[in-house]
Parts: sequence; C-alpha cells; structure tokens
Amino acid sequence: MKTVKQISALTGVSVRTLQFYDEIGLFKPTQVTDAGYRLYDDASLENLQQILFFKELDFTLKEIKEIMDNPQFDKVEAFKRQKELIQMKRNRLNDLLSLLEELEKGEKIMSFTEFDMSDYFRALDEFKKTHIDEIFKKFGSTDKFDEMVSELESKESDIIELAVKQYGSIENYLKASEKNLEKYLEDDAERVDVEQSIEKTDDLTRRLTADLSKDVSSGEVQEMVQELIDLCNQENSGIDMGENYWGFMAENYLSNPIFINATNKKYGEGAAEFIGKALKVHLG
Repeated sequence: MKTVKQISALTGVSVRTLQFYDEIGLFKPTQVTDAGYRLYDDASLENLQQILFFKELDFTLKEIKEIMDNPQFDKVEAFKRQKELIQMKRNRLNDLLSLLEELEKGEKIMSFTEFDMSDYFRALDEFKKTHIDEIFKKFGSTDKFDEMVSELESKESDIIELAVKQYGSIENYLKASEKNLEKYLEDDAERVDVEQSIEKTDDLTRRLTADLSKDVSSGEVQEMVQELIDLCNQENSGIDMGENYWGFMAENYLSNPIFINATNKKYGEGAAEFIGKALKVHLG
C-alpha cells in the first residue's frame, strides 16, 4: 500500500489533485485508515495510469469517469484505443511542426491539411454515448444525429479552416462545439426569438451603413459597431463563438465573395467593405 504523498511523488500528480479525484469519485483510495490516511494498492495505480492516458487525450474528468464506470469497460481494449489515438496525435503534431518550420523560413503556405479532425469526430461519437436521451428528444433518433456528423465529415477541410481562423485551434473548436451542443440540447434553455433577433440586427446594420461616406473610425460609426457586437453577444449568450470571431467576420466582409455579394445586395454597394473596415478599426 502507498500513501497519497507516495503516489504523488511516483506519478507527478499533486496531492490536491488526487484528493479532488477522490472527492468526485474518479480515483478512490483502496483503503482509508482510522486516522483518515488514504492508501492505494497496485490496482489503484493501474486505474490512475488509465486516467492519465485519457487526460493526455483531452478527455474531460466527467467523460473519463463515465467511461471507467461503465460495466463493459475493458482496460486492455482501452489501452489499444489510447495507443492509436496518441499515435494519431503524435503524427498530427509532427505535421504541424513541419509546417511551422516552413513558415519560420518565411514560406507563405496557406495550408490546413496538417490539421486533423479525428479527435473532433471521436468526441462527437463519445458525446452521443453520454447524451443519448437528450439527442432522442432533440433529433427524434440517433440516426438524425449520425447524419449531422456525416455531413460535418464531408466538410472536414472547411471546418478545419474555420476552426483555426475563428477559434485559434482545433482543440478550442472541439471544446466550444461540445459546450454549444450541450446548450442546444437543453430542453429548458431559453430560446432566442430568431425573427426578432434578425430584425434587430438588420435594423442596426441599416443604420450603420446608411451613409457609406462616413469615416469608419468616427465615434458615431464605432458606437454603432459596438452596439452590433453587443447585440450579437447578447443574442448568442452562452454560445462560444471563438476568440477570433469578430476578426474572422471582418475578414469575411472584406474578402469572402459570398459575404460581400449578399451584404452589398442588401445594404448597398460598398456596405461589406465599410462594415469590414469599421470592424477592423474597432478591433484595433
């Protein structure tokens, strides 16, 4: 038997973390002495090793607990799967390092093929297993959810580009997507009146683009830009839009033909460029 301090020294996991794992029922001691000391046997160490492998693969503590509490949980199969996932992660990181080396040399390489979405789709699969009831309520069947995932897989390269530009990384996109999906599945969540939201945004955008000859850096224009951002953030309360969302939107208004054509058609020729430049000024 080993004490919590000995386990900490052996694994590098802090005593406080081990105590927290105990509190949430993830990693329980084999025995607690009358004096309150936690003691762990070799089987406990094996469980901790399994937990650390899952954490290396960015599983949440909640996900790890659900997986390991499952009566069908097979340690050997888990090790095999973890090995595959870690190899995939290693290969992805090697590709990213190679790309960074080229960029460091001054090469202009607008490539997103080095980014890998396998972790993202794995997370969606695990999400389905742990939110089966909510998915049935929202989609009517798991088949509908699977169709959505298949559609996403068919657009993987587009998603990768969006994830990197808008969220900074695939990992950030994965975390935000899970959070946003959970919010979407909440039956008691307050739903925004979509038509009213569109009407408010349209009204504010028309005011913003009413006079395209104005200086985009003027206080009047920047005040309306802030109103537009505040409105969007309010209407999307609880939704993680990514740390680079508004920079991404500014780029769309300035260089995305679909955005430009749709905006100019609705608000007047030059409106997209005006909004894009105004956003750029606002973001500094």
